[in-house]
Amino acid sequence: MKTMNRTLFSMAFLAGMTLFAACSDDENGNNGDNGDNNNQENLLTGEITEDVTLASGQTYTLNGVYRVKEGATLNIEPGVTIIAQYDDQVDYILVEQGARINAEGTASNPIVMTSDHEEPGAWGGIHICGRAHTNAEGGTGSSEIGNATYGGNDDADNSGTLRYVRVEYTGYAFDEEHEANGISFYGVGNGTTVDHCQAYKGSDDGFEFFGGSVNVSNMVVVSCSDDSFDWTEGWNGTGTNLMAYQEAESTLGYACDCLIEADNNGDNNAATPVAHPDLSNLVLVGNGAEGRGVRLREGTEVSMDNAQICGKTMPLTVETELTENALTDGTSVLTNITISADLVSNEGIYTNDSFLAGEGNTVDATLSFASLDDVINACTWIEGSWVKVD
Repeated sequence: MKTMNRTLFSMAFLAGMTLFAACSDDENGNNGDNGDNNNQENLLTGEITEDVTLASGQTYTLNGVYRVKEGATLNIEPGVTIIAQYDDQVDYILVEQGARINAEGTASNPIVMTSDHEEPGAWGGIHICGRAHTNAEGGTGSSEIGNATYGGNDDADNSGTLRYVRVEYTGYAFDEEHEANGISFYGVGNGTTVDHCQAYKGSDDGFEFFGGSVNVSNMVVVSCSDDSFDWTEGWNGTGTNLMAYQEAESTLGYACDCLIEADNNGDNNAATPVAHPDLSNLVLVGNGAEGRGVRLREGTEVSMDNAQICGKTMPLTVETELTENALTDGTSVLTNITISADLVSNEGIYTNDSFLAGEGNTVDATLSFASLDDVINACTWIEGSWVKVD
């Protein structure tokens, strides 16, 4: 992890971001942000206020914050590699409300965002802020990283496209309360396209949703040390073909937390709009350690169909009265789910017997996967080289 001195430097750096001026449209991918970097080819830093294109097959260096301002689009072509520098500045990409990122790789030629320091927590990942809903107090919020506004009432908001994108070694810790996920979706609308994305060995969550209505598909998380998938503040999009795999602590040198941690709102469990994603086709494999796999709590609702959950002593837990009531009265639905140990109910409202009464639900103590390759083979939608396995 990075030192406190680096964190303090980063705060000073963010305070000085107003020194950066507009970028021009650049088909060669040169940044051109403040005049000083015009001659530094393929350097990404500062603010952009006009469209920029990162050219196919090129490698770019991310140095500090790369902030896409309202009205601008960051276009990233197939085969682009972005390497964050591990130095005295925190590196991350932030897409503000009204801006877009169009990162469109292919199965055989993905877009890779990584670090020159190949360890979890090396850089700050991607942060996208939209104008869709959040149930945070007042209906808007500020991103945990970058302090950008998100939220509103446009659930069809379009922040661009992420397709065949892999982010590696994210999770930079600003402090104990603020760590960067692989990709953070803040009030992102369902006009945004997100599919075939992987978060690999980050030190916080793989993908986290703060409200919004964005739909995602074909998402892979490998050995992120906090939660693989996380939602809060009323996310109600769809998630299709979700895979999470956590290697053992003895292999990684660190332990992983939940496969899914799901909340509505921690401060107000009844806040509206209520989180209620519709999830289907999940393979979620823990690391064999004690702990929770899928954790439904703090008022969240969910519809989940066709899932295999194993590798945790408590593969499926339900917590808080509102969450368990929603499962009992049919507002939330769990169907065709196999878990490797009994469901754990904190309130005793929706019990393991309730779970087994649901359509197609079973407990199978033999459910397991020996390796990441076995998990990938179980996910027929994973094709090409976009998923990193070693």
